[in-house]
This record gives sequence, structure tokens and C-alpha cells, in this order.
Amino acid sequence: MLNIGDFARHGRVSVRMLRHYDAIGLLHPARVDPVSGYRFYEAAQLARLNRVIALKELGFTLQQVRAVLDEEVDAAELRGMLRLRRAELAEAIAADTRRLARVRARLRTIESEGTMSTHDVVVKPVPSVRAAELSAVAASYQPEDIGPVIGPLFAELCRRLAAAGVAGTGPGVARYEEAPEGGGTVLVRAAVPVGPGVRAGEHDFDVVDLPALDHAATVVHRGSMDDAVGAFQELAHFIEANGYRSTGYARELYLECPDDPAHWVTELQEPVEPR
Repeated sequence: MLNIGDFARHGRVSVRMLRHYDAIGLLHPARVDPVSGYRFYEAAQLARLNRVIALKELGFTLQQVRAVLDEEVDAAELRGMLRLRRAELAEAIAADTRRLARVRARLRTIESEGTMSTHDVVVKPVPSVRAAELSAVAASYQPEDIGPVIGPLFAELCRRLAAAGVAGTGPGVARYEEAPEGGGTVLVRAAVPVGPGVRAGEHDFDVVDLPALDHAATVVHRGSMDDAVGAFQELAHFIEANGYRSTGYARELYLECPDDPAHWVTELQEPVEPR
């Protein structure tokens, strides 16, 4: 048998932790000396200790750990829990990274207040174009709600186009409108231009003619869309200062979309009309 100090050293935990596990019934010593009160453990108990530590690191409370261990979870089940927790942590890290990017974008916008704009806004017509399209509803127009919807929509649309043997004829377009459900929800439409011979009703995606815009206030944004708040607000300043009125959400024309979103080039096209 191993005394508590040796067992703690081999298990890479503290003696205090082992005493706590004993007190709450999570890992009792194999034997306690009735005179001295010294705790002794068997090497085989390291297996249970390993499971305790693994489950604790996965985010389980000690009460939950005890319940799980009482059900005799095997190594394969623990490995599955680890994979699930790893995916959850990776998503949490990615979400925090995106949140920090949005905060940095807001900060840059705040810091640029009162300085000369680096964006050139141009009012121009946008012609109608035939496009393949998929749509879904986002909880709001906030970037954290739009991003998880628009990305998968484009991925699925490209998959369906490839399966149908239909080639895109231009850069993708994202457009938005108030969703019928209300409550601030937004209908998100991901579109890819296609040839005039592609007809509606023949594929597992919508085929629509995107309406022309007689007047669109446009600006080119370079970088991730999480960093586009400055460009959107520059449109607002331009529209107000030049006697226009916005008539809807800005479209996003993805001119260049390399693997690194930091190098994207996107034209924002906000429909406007003279006041």
C-alpha cells in the first residue's frame, strides 16, 4: 500500500485534495490506521483518481463526478466526453475571439471619431441579377447572430450548386430583411449569381432575380465582416450628410474571400433614395 503522501505524488494531486475527496465520499483510502489515523491507498485506486481528475477538468462538479463514477464509466465513454468538451471549449474560444474582434472594431470606430474618413462612399445603381439562393432566420442583425447563419448558408448553397452542376457567375451576395416572425429577427439570404438558363423549381435551392437598386450608397470594406462596423457607420454619416434616406438593409457583395477573413474585400450596398 501507499501512504497518502506517496499516493498524492504518484497521482499528481495534493494531499489536501485527497483528504477532501475522502470527506465527501469520492475517493476513500483503502485503509485507515485505527490508532494514528494515517490513510493508505492501493495503486489500483489511481484509476479512480484519474477519472475524478479527468471529469473535474471537463467541467463536472464533484457531486456530478461521483454520480458518473458510480455508474462505472469506462475509458471509451470518458474519451467521448473529452471529445465533446474539447469541441465545446474550442467553440467558446472561437466565440470569445470573435467577440474581441468586434470590440476592437468598435474601439477603432470610437478612436476615428472626428477624423477624416478612410472610406470612399459612391452612390450608383445596382443591376438585377439572377441568383441561386438559400435563406434562414437569424435572432438579430448583430454580428454574433448573423455570422453563425450566413456562413453555413453559403457553404450549403455552394454544396448544392456543385451537386447540381451549376456554376456561379459572380461573387456571392448576402441580403437581409425583417423576418415575418418579428421580434427583431432577420431573414438572411445567401445568394450566388447564376446564368439565365438556370430556372426556378428545378433544383433544391431557390432561383430568384435579385431586384435592381436604382440608388445604392456603396463602400468597400477590407477585412473581416466582424470588423465592418466602421464602414457601416460611414454609410450612415454619408446618407445623412448628402440628403438621402436609407430604404433597407445593406447588401454585402463578397468581392474577394480568401481563407483568412482578414483579407476579405466586401462591397456594402445600402439602398437609398433622395429625401
